[in-house]
Amino acid sequence: MTEKLRKNTVPVEASVGMVLPHDITEIVKDRFKGRAFRKGHIIRAEDVEHLRRLGKEHIYVLELGPEEIHENEAALLMAEALAGPGVEYSEEVVEGKINLAASLDGLLKIDRESLYRFNLLGEVMCATLQDNTPVKRGEPVAGLRLIPLVAARRVVEEAVSIARSGPPVVRVAPLAKVRAGLVITGNEVYHGRIEDRFEGVLREKLAGLGSTVGPVRFAPDDAALIAEAIASCLAEGAELVVTSGGMSVDPDDVTRLGIALAGAESVVYGTPVLPGAMLLIGQIGSVPVLGVPACGMFHAITVLDLVLPRILIGERIGREQLAALGHGGLCRQCARCQYPVCGFGKS
Repeated sequence: MTEKLRKNTVPVEASVGMVLPHDITEIVKDRFKGRAFRKGHIIRAEDVEHLRRLGKEHIYVLELGPEEIHENEAALLMAEALAGPGVEYSEEVVEGKINLAASLDGLLKIDRESLYRFNLLGEVMCATLQDNTPVKRGEPVAGLRLIPLVAARRVVEEAVSIARSGPPVVRVAPLAKVRAGLVITGNEVYHGRIEDRFEGVLREKLAGLGSTVGPVRFAPDDAALIAEAIASCLAEGAELVVTSGGMSVDPDDVTRLGIALAGAESVVYGTPVLPGAMLLIGQIGSVPVLGVPACGMFHAITVLDLVLPRILIGERIGREQLAALGHGGLCRQCARCQYPVCGFGKS
């Protein structure tokens, strides 16, 4: 294909009156990167020097055969195949590229295997944000293009086939808006020896994900009373129960026992994530139960921020899902936290 394109070129000074077959990009360091000339532009005499400043000594003359495809058509076909629910894109192709964007607030889900097979083809590409990244409506989540200006149509057809062969390659899952019950544990808080800080932290995190807090219960370090507090939240219609504190190996930390007494099943305790190694996840009927360790009070971002959005899109988080968090599970404790624009939790 490259050899054919080289033969179909004309010197830039002889290109006046020709129609450009692709966008031409201009880059001015630290100031501008964008289209200097759009595909379809009719070259004028006054454009020749500008094109030369952009390093263009020759202009392509494209005559596509029936087995060939132009980058713009390819980008549109691939965007339609790659974009799943919760993803949108403009049909205007810019410099051969199309960006996919979130059409709603939610959690980005990437079919990594299909994306890998798509990119193995070589002449096509799709770059995405990482799987399980929280995103906002309008935020770019992927970019794609045909790498050469022109390619064999069969390559693009194969790329489209791969993208459609399984679950959507790029989708944004909406977060359920739940009414959560909070159970704040610990003798020191229950008896008023210290002021509780957990409730405010949990309210803020839930609100940031579109959920609300319903019943709030306080319980001492007594497994039976913790179980009663959880049962009380469930009786008031809590769709998620979050307990705070009492998750370590200290003999007074009995929150885990209280969660078990309340009837939790499918319980997994411990994660390869710091901060948050002592997180507990379980289920009482259809209601998820989270036991959040004390690190949730002291660190802006913990394992809770990694698992809570996934729970709110309906995922069941078990030992296998938690084990996968070890790669990328160490928070760097940056002085200025920019999560999720960082590597934390990006396994």
